[in-house]
Amino acid sequence: MDWLNILNLAVSEMINPISASFILCALGLSVHFGYTGLLNFGQAAFAGVGAYAMVIGILTFHLPILLALLFALACSAVFALILGIPTLRLRADYLAIVTIASAEVFRYFMTTIGFSSVTGGASGLSQFGDEFWALNPFTFSGKVGFGPFEYSARDWFIRIVAWLLIAVSAVFIWLLMRSPWGRVLKSIREDEDAVRSLGKNVFAYKLQSLIIGGGLGSLGGMVLVMNFSTVAPQNWVTTFTFQIWTVLLLGGAATILGPIVGGMVLFLLLSLTQSIMSGLVHLGWLPFLSDPQVGQIRFLLIGLALMLLVIFRPQGIFGNKKELQFNG
Repeated sequence: MDWLNILNLAVSEMINPISASFILCALGLSVHFGYTGLLNFGQAAFAGVGAYAMVIGILTFHLPILLALLFALACSAVFALILGIPTLRLRADYLAIVTIASAEVFRYFMTTIGFSSVTGGASGLSQFGDEFWALNPFTFSGKVGFGPFEYSARDWFIRIVAWLLIAVSAVFIWLLMRSPWGRVLKSIREDEDAVRSLGKNVFAYKLQSLIIGGGLGSLGGMVLVMNFSTVAPQNWVTTFTFQIWTVLLLGGAATILGPIVGGMVLFLLLSLTQSIMSGLVHLGWLPFLSDPQVGQIRFLLIGLALMLLVIFRPQGIFGNKKELQFNG
């Protein structure tokens, strides 16, 4: 096996646009779960709403790319209101059931034939990124970079945009959580009844948290579909949400650096396990496996590692164990 090529590919995967989109969604989930204690299993819905709203804004309403982005964030806020107003008084597993159901309802709604002229139905939408790619300042041909980080002009552009969004989002969350508003959120996570007894409107704070975290998830969805140049309902299956949770728990909830490092580590491990196991299959050392099966086995291995992490280090890589002691 070419170990250098395997390592280069794995390191490159750490900063690809897909990992960046999951990190943005996980940062939003950190606001929901880590700082507020909201057990949200519907982050895929926020990512899907942001992605579809941006694409529909471009293709149907012919909005410029920046207005389409703002339109998508507004749609995400409206979706948070629709989801949050009737459900945020629920706690723990009840809220989790409602949010995961909302993600599935959204996904099936996007496949509805009656709206296929706008949403594209099961086939989705494509050819919407021309204006975005026209903003690319890089005009060189071929690949430029060093070591494993050699990309085309198009690849450099989407990576820089994605990681700038991560940097801005991380600073935004850091400032919010150092403010009095952020301290109220943490208090709600610890004991919302005590916060309510002090005269704070717990429901309003939860709703604001849902809107902000959902908006970050929508940004992640927009990065994902812009990288793929297509958006379809199958992008937002429940696996998407569970991978976001893996990123969050791996790095540490109630942290800012945690989701960023967690996303990078997850995609590093996924690439390493895929490449190494495929190489062993081709060498005949794993004769009972085929290439398609390797893709499934690697998720089993990552799942096992996550189970061990939750058992022996539930706070994640950067998390603080005290941060987990919220009122579920």
